[in-house]
Amino acid sequence: MKFGGTSVASGENIRHIANLIANYVGQGYAIVAVVSALKGITDKLVEASEQAKNGNRDYVYEFKKEIAQKHLAATRKAIENKLIREELERIIKATVDELEKVLTGIIYLGELTPKSKDYVLSFGERLSTPIVWGILRDLGLNTQHYTGKDAGIVTDSNFGEASPLMNVTKHQVREKIEPLLGKGIVPVVTGYIAATQDGVTTTLGRGGSDYTATILGAALDVDEVWIWTDVDGLMTSDPKIVPSAKTMPQISFQEATEMAIFGAKAMHPRALEPAMEENIPVRIRNAFNPENPGTLIVKEQRIKPGDVLKAITLVKDVALVNVSGAGMVGAPGTAAKVFDVLGKENINILMISQSVSEANISFIIQRSLLEKAISTLEIALLGRGLIREVMTEDDVCVVAVVGAGMKGTPGVASRIFTAIARKGINVRMIAQGSSELNISFVVKEIDGEKAVRAIHEEFELDKV
Repeated sequence: MKFGGTSVASGENIRHIANLIANYVGQGYAIVAVVSALKGITDKLVEASEQAKNGNRDYVYEFKKEIAQKHLAATRKAIENKLIREELERIIKATVDELEKVLTGIIYLGELTPKSKDYVLSFGERLSTPIVWGILRDLGLNTQHYTGKDAGIVTDSNFGEASPLMNVTKHQVREKIEPLLGKGIVPVVTGYIAATQDGVTTTLGRGGSDYTATILGAALDVDEVWIWTDVDGLMTSDPKIVPSAKTMPQISFQEATEMAIFGAKAMHPRALEPAMEENIPVRIRNAFNPENPGTLIVKEQRIKPGDVLKAITLVKDVALVNVSGAGMVGAPGTAAKVFDVLGKENINILMISQSVSEANISFIIQRSLLEKAISTLEIALLGRGLIREVMTEDDVCVVAVVGAGMKGTPGVASRIFTAIARKGINVRMIAQGSSELNISFVVKEIDGEKAVRAIHEEFELDKV
C-alpha cells in the first residue's frame, strides 16, 4: 500500500491512513506500507537546495525551523502515546539537524550536484515515514520502518531518475522484508528513495513513491499493489472539464501508460513497469473513500462490445513547431537532424506528425521550452539549405483519446472528428500510433475543453 498526496498532508490524515492499515491487518492481510513525503515538502526541499547553492543562509535557517515545526505538529496531532511521541520528536529533530548540515555544506561549496540534490530530497520521506511507523505502534501494531536503501532497493547512479537493478533488488528485498511479513510485522518503507551498490542515496524520479511500491510488490510477489490517493480512481476525463466524468473500474497497463504520458492523474509509466513484468494488478484507491474499489490496472485488455474509448485527457502548456523546406524532400536523416539538435538541448518532443511529401515536420513540445527550441533550430539548421522556415503556435493544446477498443474498430477517428467539427473546432495536427490505443490531436487552447466535452458526449462515457 502506497500513500501520498493529501493522504499524508496533516497529522489527522496520517492517523487516518494508519487506521486503514490497521483495519486491513486486522482482516488478515500481510501489508507493506510505502510512504511519500508530506504534501508540498519535496518542492520545498528543491527550493531550499537552490537557495543553499546561492548562499542564502537566512533562508536555510528559516526553512529548518519551518520543516521541523510541520513534522512535529503532525506528530503531536497524530500520536497519543507520550513515550512514542517523544521518541518521534527526537528522530525528527535529529533528521532536521542532519538536513541543515547538508544544506550548510552546499552553502560552503557553492554548488549543487545531482548527487547532493538527491540526498537533500531524500529527507522528505525520511521525515514522514517514521511518523506513520509511530502511529502504527500507537495503534498496537508490530511494525518497523526502513528507507528504500535499508529495504534493499538498489539502483544505478543516474541521480534524479535512478533505475532499479531488479535482480539484486529482488534478492535483497526478499531477504530483508519477507521474513517480517511471516511474523505479522508491518514494514513501513520510504517511497522515492533508493541507493547505489555503494550505498549512495538516489531518488527514483517523477512518480518515485509509486515506483517504490511496484518494485517492492514485484520483489515480494504480492497479490496486488494499492496506490492510495485522494481520488476514487482513474476517470474517463477531468471532472473539472466534464462534470459527468465517471471512474473506470478496470483498464489495462497499456491504457494506463497512455493516460499517464498524457498527463492524466495516473501512475507514471516507469512506475507501472515492475508490476507489468510480474503481472501484478495495481489498484488506485481513495484513502478518504475506502468503500470504493477504485480502478484496477491489469495486463489483459477487457473490451466490451461498444466500449470503444476509455478516457480523454487534455494536455495544456504546450506549443506546436512546424519545420518546413523543399530541401527536406527525399533527404535522408532530416528528421534525425532536427530531433538530434533538440535532444542535445534536453527538449523533449511529446508528439510528431510528418506528411508523406516530407516537405514539413510538425511536433509538440512544452511551451516553456519554445524560445529555446526556435533559437536552437535556427542556429543549427537554417541557412544550410535543409529547412527554409520554422513556424510556431503557442496557443494550442493536445487532446488525447485512449482506449483498447479503438483497435480494429472502423470509424472511430471519423466519429471523433465529426463530433468536434459540429462544435466548429479546427484540428491543427493529428498523430496515431500503430498500437491504435491512442489518437492525439492538436487544437487551439480556447477550443480544448469544448473538444473534450464533445467527444465524451459522443461516446457516452458518462454511462460507464
